[in-house]
Amino acid sequence: MEHKVGTAVQINVSSEKVWAILDDFGGVEKFSIGVEKSPLIGEKNSGLGAKRHCVFYDKTSVDEEIIEYEEKKSFKVVLTEYSMPMKAMVAGFRVEKVTDTSCEVSMYMDFVVKFGLLGSLMGMMMRPVMKGVQKKLLSGLAYYAYTGNAIGSTLPPSEELAQALAS
Repeated sequence: MEHKVGTAVQINVSSEKVWAILDDFGGVEKFSIGVEKSPLIGEKNSGLGAKRHCVFYDKTSVDEEIIEYEEKKSFKVVLTEYSMPMKAMVAGFRVEKVTDTSCEVSMYMDFVVKFGLLGSLMGMMMRPVMKGVQKKLLSGLAYYAYTGNAIGSTLPPSEELAQALAS
């Protein structure tokens, strides 16, 4: 059974600036709280076929490859080489201009958990967890885009995040 989870936030930064951050495919550790480092696999840093190896603070890792790409708008990645109990997982980002100084960024994940019927039940329980992961990642993106300060392993306090996120 495929599970779908999506989240969107409005960020007080231009769509061009946010896109430039997302398009630096090897730089995800700057805004994702779980990622310690994210070196590229190969020479390509953005666009279709770009690959990265994300190492998390708990020392687990995942490889990701861009499989769909619309310049200055969106991309979709497939996750490979991971230790999670997944049969398959894809994730995507979309950036939409709201004003000259703000944009909406949406993220989605589609995933299938291993283990048949038990996996389907696990997947239903994982949806809120995945939604929380998305919210933290997008909040980290907003904070980094707004301040230029990398996230590290924890998000800054809510009042600092609030400046970057439109209400």
